[in-house]
Amino acid sequence: MLAQLVSLISFGLTIYSFALIVYIFMSWFPGARESQFGEMLGKICEPYLEIFRKFIPPLGMIDFSPIVAIILLHFARQGFVQIAMMV
Repeated sequence: MLAQLVSLISFGLTIYSFALIVYIFMSWFPGARESQFGEMLGKICEPYLEIFRKFIPPLGMIDFSPIVAIILLHFARQGFVQIAMMV
């Protein structure tokens, strides 16, 4: 039972990471974020990304905060799985 819950949460975090990546790539295409799909992803991804944008300003035209956000999410998922396996 616990293993299934851990697997489900890990899978959810992986899906969220992919959603972040898709949302970030949408910024390269004009009008993509204004589409219905882009707005839906924005509602899901922006609250998490805003945390990092407060502390990591863009350098010129490049915003590194999404990279840090994805890396931190990856480490959080790995840490969660490792802690859950010890229980």
